[in-house]
Amino acid sequence: MRHHDTLMRAVRNTTHGGPRLLEIQRVARPERAPGEVLVEVHAAGVAYPDVLQSRGEYQLRIPLPFTVGCEFAGRVVEADEDSGFAPGDRVIGVAGSGAFADYVVTPADRVVPLPDQVDFVAAAAMPINVFSADFALVERGRLQPGETVLIHGAAGGLGIALTQQAKLHGARVIAVVSTPEKAELARRVGADETISPYDFLSETRRLTGGRGVDMVLDPVGGERFTDSLRALAPRGRLLVLGFTGGSIPTVRVNRLLLTNTTIIGVAWEGLMPVSSVSLPEQWGRLAEHVLDGALTPVISEVVSFEHAPDAVAELDERRTTGKIVVRVRE
Repeated sequence: MRHHDTLMRAVRNTTHGGPRLLEIQRVARPERAPGEVLVEVHAAGVAYPDVLQSRGEYQLRIPLPFTVGCEFAGRVVEADEDSGFAPGDRVIGVAGSGAFADYVVTPADRVVPLPDQVDFVAAAAMPINVFSADFALVERGRLQPGETVLIHGAAGGLGIALTQQAKLHGARVIAVVSTPEKAELARRVGADETISPYDFLSETRRLTGGRGVDMVLDPVGGERFTDSLRALAPRGRLLVLGFTGGSIPTVRVNRLLLTNTTIIGVAWEGLMPVSSVSLPEQWGRLAEHVLDGALTPVISEVVSFEHAPDAVAELDERRTTGKIVVRVRE
């Protein structure tokens, strides 16, 4: 192979200086180890871990310099013969890092087959949000048909996936959103009611006849956490999905005792080197709904590779509704 064939474009973190200091460089194409697949990236989704990676705040510590990016869609270039994948196969998948590049390497159990009917851009918007939402609702939350769920940050990528999947499970969805535009988006993807973060507790009580909700899904944390607990019906559960609100709340546990409520941590570990989640098993539950359009992501913007750092900055500065996707190959 000639030398220039082994180089590729990559979005690199060289400083931990945040999204605006990410650089596009030419670097060596990654080498695949046994048990891994090498994938030619066609599109990559922009996700919150990318923001954390750009600052060195990600829970998986990666030495500088490194290529950022966690979710992708593309074609297999190389794989073990017993992996179930062959060169040319269309896949979506996740990687601990490295997806904002022409090629990415990841363990074979972190990619799943992508049906021909789903284009690469739509597919790249799915992995982290769609798999995280399934893990939250099914494996951690044990959502039952007929239950009522309250979803914070409902117009974000994860909130949309949570809403779509909660509806598939037969739940009533109350979406917490901060603007009329976001409320319209939440209703479009299936929310039954939309309410504002500023008076969500009183509105939740009004909408549930004073009973409260069976489940709160909270990727925001911060100030609203105590009111989220108060919004639960007896025996309800509050699922903690993250802290995009900044501050990490504390809990007076006597409240849990008095109301028989539960707080459940939800960390989908698909990006971690050691993981207890099975992407193939989750995909078995989800693929049919991807195909029939029920889990179509809301993509607000598709940007060229050169604009990937700006896209991460846009997510960091909360200027996005829905999902941004980087088109790596035409």
